[in-house]
This record gives sequence, structure tokens and C-alpha cells, in this order.
Amino acid sequence: MSPIPMVRRSVVLALALTATISSGVAFSATDSSTTSSSNVSATPGWPARPLRIVVGFPGGSSPDLTARTFAEPLSKIIGQPVIVENKVGAGGNIAADYIAKAKDDHTIGLFINGNLTIANLINKRVPYNPQKDLAPLTLVGVSPLVLTAPVHLPDAPDGQDARAFLDAARKAGDKWSYGTPGVGTVGHIGTELMKARTGIAPVHVPYPGYPQVAQAMLGGQLQMALLPPALALAQEKAGKLRLIGVTAGGRSTLTPDVPSLAEAGVPQLNLELWNAFAAPASMPANIRARLSDALIEIARSPEVRSKMFNQGWQAVGSSPEGLANRIKADTATMGKIIKDQNIRAE
Repeated sequence: MSPIPMVRRSVVLALALTATISSGVAFSATDSSTTSSSNVSATPGWPARPLRIVVGFPGGSSPDLTARTFAEPLSKIIGQPVIVENKVGAGGNIAADYIAKAKDDHTIGLFINGNLTIANLINKRVPYNPQKDLAPLTLVGVSPLVLTAPVHLPDAPDGQDARAFLDAARKAGDKWSYGTPGVGTVGHIGTELMKARTGIAPVHVPYPGYPQVAQAMLGGQLQMALLPPALALAQEKAGKLRLIGVTAGGRSTLTPDVPSLAEAGVPQLNLELWNAFAAPASMPANIRARLSDALIEIARSPEVRSKMFNQGWQAVGSSPEGLANRIKADTATMGKIIKDQNIRAE
């Protein structure tokens, strides 16, 4: 197997960052940062104390790493410590509900797709409404998923030919299985969308997380999965998995040597993981505006763009309106699949 190009090798380095980081670490306004001070106008009397970024996933997870990347420069801009706090459980929905109900004007959250879009479409018992109880601040990072398979798979050709692989999947029908980090995740909804548009029929098997999905493929329990680029590239470099195609309209800068599934004739499969900041809807508009402007400035800074890339993300830094539009569009797309396939939380 040929060496991975430098741009891809840098994505693989993201895996080295997954060492556990304890929750509740504060980043002081006096810490050094190369991010310039924000030009946003001051908000009298705010912040009066440290700001909390609540994350619904454990230390060392991708959302946690993103939150900590933003915490230090945000502290410098607002002039108060910024604390990253992990409230783990229910696929991030415990933290999302906590943020939705926060009334202190000093709590925001770092969210994944599902928490801001389809949470209550999958599970009617989810106690918050993403569209009503949370206010978008900015979309900070996007990443396509990579259709991945074992290097040698019975009844499927070796190599990266997506058309041949999908042909084999169609012939296999429900004899094949695919793995995801759980019901209602982007990997789950995305694969169901791919099934609807390609005629393949693998059976869904949920796991605790993406690393366990990759291990199940290595052990022969799964024949395919949509994985984040950093994990997929690391497994390809080790010679354990092969990369079939990315869920994007074109090639991604995160995986430039991997063809898009659109190139294999899969229509309208522009599917991405994303991370975004949002605040309680009850937070005053002027405070939300100041936070949004600061987070956008940080996301667009060269230093943070580089850090995000090395973690497997393309940095964005959208306006709140841009994030709101993305939430609306993704909710409509994934909501249709949820309805058509009658997907419900188990």
C-alpha cells in the first residue's frame, strides 16, 4: 500500500489526541493564545463569572476536543475563564437538555448534528425541543463520512471500486451487516439514506462508538460502515480497512485520495458530521450575538483552522442564520428517512 500523503497523514494525527482529558478544566483569560482580540462590542455587566461550555460526550471525544480548542481563545476574548464541562449520556441529549434549561446566561453547549436536529424525532421522550429551546450560535466544523469495508471481504472485490462494491452489496442483500454508534446517529440515518438510493439492504447493528464499529469490521462481524475520516484513515494506514468513498458531492480535503460516492453514481448523498455551538433560547440576544461573533472569529483564525483540520474537521464559522438553515435542512432530510424507515430509539 502506498504511503499516505502528508495532508492525509495530518488527519491521522487526530487519533493521538484522544487521550482522556478530565472534565471541568478551566481556560483562564490570562492564558496565551495567538487568536486576536475580538472587535465585538462589550456587553455591560457580562460576563460576570466564568463561562461554561457543556459537552455531552466524554473527555478525549471529538466534541470534547473541539470545545477545548475554542475555550482558551474564547477566554481571552471575553475576559473570563472558560470551563469545559462533560455531562455524558443519551448520545449527548442529557447535556443538550441541561443547556436548554440553563438560566444563568453563562452556559453554552458544543453539539453534534443529532442533538440540534432529529433528537425528538427519534425519541419522543427527549425532554427538549432542539428548534425551540436552543439558539444557534455558529457551525464550527464539518466532516464527511467514509464508506469503509474490510480489506478482504468474501463475495466482494478488493480495492476501492465503489460501483463494484455496491453491486456486491446489492447481491448480498440482508446477509451483510453495517455498524453505527447507535440508533439515530448520522452514521445510522446516513446508511439508511444510502440504502434507499442504492438498493442495498445490509442489517443495522448498533455499537457504543465508532472505534467498536471498526473493531467489529476487523473481526468479521460487519461488512461495511460509515466512519469518520480520522479513524478510517488510521485503519487504512494500518492495512486493516479499505476506503470505498466519501459521503459528499465531491472529494474532501480531509481525504483527497478517496473518491466521492457521487462519482460512483450515488445521487444526492451529501452527508456530513458537524459540530456547532448553541445557547439556551432564553439567553438575551445581545449576549448571544457577542458569543456568536467571538466564536466565528475563532473558527476562522488560521491557528484554529489548522487545529480543527488535524482533528479531522473542516473549520467553518457560519453565522447563526447559516447554522439555523443547516439545522432546518438536515432535519428535513433525515426526518424523511426516519419516517420512511420508521426508525425509533430502542
